[in-house]
Amino acid sequence: MAETRSIIIDAGHGGAEPGALFQGRREKDDNLRLALAVGEILGRNGLDVMYTRVTDIYQTPLEKAQIANRSGADYFLSIHRNAMPVPGTASGVQSLVYENEGVAGLMAENINRELVQTGFADLGVIERPGILVLRRTRMPAVLAEAGFLDNPVDNQLFEQNFDAIAQAIADGILETVREEEKGPEYYQIQVGAFPDQAAARRLEQQLREQGFPAFVVRDDGMYKVRSGAFLNLDNAARLEQTLRSYGYVTYMIREAARE
Repeated sequence: MAETRSIIIDAGHGGAEPGALFQGRREKDDNLRLALAVGEILGRNGLDVMYTRVTDIYQTPLEKAQIANRSGADYFLSIHRNAMPVPGTASGVQSLVYENEGVAGLMAENINRELVQTGFADLGVIERPGILVLRRTRMPAVLAEAGFLDNPVDNQLFEQNFDAIAQAIADGILETVREEEKGPEYYQIQVGAFPDQAAARRLEQQLREQGFPAFVVRDDGMYKVRSGAFLNLDNAARLEQTLRSYGYVTYMIREAARE
């Protein structure tokens, strides 16, 4: 990595606040165990790792955010486990963000994608602007929910795949650091690829006449016609759907910004 990046990891709850409870299991214990495991992996991979807590102590959410802000870290991760009012009625992992944009959105997507590979159901990335540790931290912040503590199946996954879960969260963060270092990447919709530049220009003009943004790039010996350039996948998907409704055969690509 070009420069040392830093992260502060928050083990949710603690002390007098146990978090979710289920059959003698306390969320605060799972959170701390997983936070320390993730931090160890990130430290081995060159990140400067800090924690809001490393023992069973209580901090208010505001105190956690203040600790993070004082640390000067580049990223903030809060680790939790989920629960429902009726135990056993939900299962899976999700990543929460203040707003699903920018580096925080990217990190949440990366973490959630990796967690799903360990066997959990995918509940996606959710915007939760009311969560104080996401709202009051000054750096990109994600709250990862590592399965439901009140679901025996998720608890079994948590125990049996614990090392893989810690590695998955760490991999999502490391991928975010790598993507930041190489610059932003954009989702683009490819509509055609031609060996002949004139054919590509005709399609480009047709798209523009229909009101679509369009441009031609030279890549792998071909002239490729593309539309749009989005940091947000949902926005790119909406454009792709519209293009398909016009009868175009499309292909979504992700490409680094050109200098």
